[in-house]
Amino acid sequence: MTKIDQARLFKVTLSDWNGAVRGRPTRKIAISAKASLYDLAAVTIESFDFDLDHAFGFYDNLTNWARSEEGYESFADAGAGSKFPGVQKAKISKVFHSPKQKMLLLFDYGDEWRMIVQYLGETEVKPGQKLPMITKSKDEAPEQYGDFEEEEYEEDEQM
Repeated sequence: MTKIDQARLFKVTLSDWNGAVRGRPTRKIAISAKASLYDLAAVTIESFDFDLDHAFGFYDNLTNWARSEEGYESFADAGAGSKFPGVQKAKISKVFHSPKQKMLLLFDYGDEWRMIVQYLGETEVKPGQKLPMITKSKDEAPEQYGDFEEEEYEEDEQM
């Protein structure tokens, strides 16, 4: 392997509200060290087959995001009031600085999809491979909206 880009490797696990991850869907993602938290969130959310259609944030408190001391929120980038900075200018190389470091990625503040993002360290990529990329995928993620969308669509067709 030839190192063509300083890449960071992350393990992302869909968790429950208590931060439990055992037996849950997992993705490993390689991404450029120069990428932003927005970029990391986008590839993570898409890797679970979710649409990036809601606000999200990264938080240092894995079980109670509202009590986090460090955080980054998409609200701040949209100009909404936020106690934390935005995700678009926050570089992953500045936020994730030591292997095994974890943060909670909270996606969709209504449904509160919780993903534990763990920094595994630097990784090498082969020439020609584009970043970001999913290097490993374990188990299927649940439906983002469950059967709600399908039922609503069926009702609209009958009218």
